[in-house]
Amino acid sequence: MMKSILEIKTEIASASVDEYGKFYQEYGSDARTGVRRLLEQCRKKEAALSKEKQRTEKMKTYEHQYEHLGYLCGIDEVGRGPLAGPVVACAVILPRDCDILYLNDSKQLTAKKREELYDVILQKAVSVGIGMASPARIDEINILQATYEAMREAVSRLSVVPQLLLNDAVTIPGIQIPQVPIIKGDAKSVSIAAASIVAKVTRDRMMMEYDGVMPEYGFASNKGYGSQSHIEAIRKYGPSPIHRASFIKNFI
Repeated sequence: MMKSILEIKTEIASASVDEYGKFYQEYGSDARTGVRRLLEQCRKKEAALSKEKQRTEKMKTYEHQYEHLGYLCGIDEVGRGPLAGPVVACAVILPRDCDILYLNDSKQLTAKKREELYDVILQKAVSVGIGMASPARIDEINILQATYEAMREAVSRLSVVPQLLLNDAVTIPGIQIPQVPIIKGDAKSVSIAAASIVAKVTRDRMMMEYDGVMPEYGFASNKGYGSQSHIEAIRKYGPSPIHRASFIKNFI
């Protein structure tokens, strides 16, 4: 008995892209428009997955170049520009045979995708370290030095010592481990991209918590960045305990 189009659609929906070949064999001669449309959707998904695998492989260029050294660690930070909240750095060591797809500069991903990848990265990474510098520390030593401090802390919190650091653009002072700074590294290295995602999700979650305590500043939506409504809130309510005094002196 011929299966209905709905039955075939349900069957395909529950299968992985790797299993699509059997559907082409089983339903390739089915002339019904609905079935042909379903198979065409399968082919598009296969093509998209193949393209993503190629993109991801291209992002492993630095990893392949230095893999003979041993453990490679990607480092990135988030939160250098906001008026409020900490700067957060992350160090990630991915396994050599890392098969995580869709890693990219965290700014290029949706919040939903970042959250999904955050869980996958923490599950599959060899080690993850988080470091941060508070708004008070940023005011005390300036944002650049605070960023370096957060990065050093992130590296120190790794459970294994990497043989090389792949950094997003910077060279971190005060670290003995060899470093390779890569301009726009979060879009060129899977290790740095993974670090950028974990740092971003970590900081965004903190800002959401701050919003629950201080809702008048809109931290849930602006994440501490200087939106017009955020600046107006600072002028209206004054600075909060997590505002960076050195960043908001022009607004109060």
